[in-house]
Amino acid sequence: MKIIVLSDTHMPKRGKKLPDLLVKQLANADLIIHAGDWTDLEVLTQLEKYGTVVGVSGNVDTPEVSQLFGDKKVLQLNGFKIGIVHGHIGKKKTTQERALEAFNDPSLDVIIFGHSHIPYQEYHEGTLLFNPGSPTDKRFQKEYSFGILELNDKIHADICYYHDKT
Repeated sequence: MKIIVLSDTHMPKRGKKLPDLLVKQLANADLIIHAGDWTDLEVLTQLEKYGTVVGVSGNVDTPEVSQLFGDKKVLQLNGFKIGIVHGHIGKKKTTQERALEAFNDPSLDVIIFGHSHIPYQEYHEGTLLFNPGSPTDKRFQKEYSFGILELNDKIHADICYYHDKT
């Protein structure tokens, strides 16, 4: 199962359309996961052209987005338990710590989060913490990014980096 993982698209302010490299990957995805800061439901409309979309809301989303998605989700996919959260709730902690704290569930295989716009891929006590960065708003990062999560007999995660968001 191939999952494209996004966060922090901040569209339409940070991009009018999805980047071409991302669109190529979306075309053969089994699922699309967005970890919040969509900003507007137009992003959902664009993503739904490529398949099923699951997501959570972030700290800059409209009330409409927040109501549709909620703050966090847990999915069972191909025998793996996946948590999704934006990662902005909590004080005086790193985004990774807030993502872990949102679930406090050692049975999760993966926690997908966003908020920082900083790509991150590390295991914490057997749980993969996975932040895809942003495909449209790299902030202080050198490159834009999104994630690919493959769930087969084991978990394989990659972050795709690129310079041009067109």
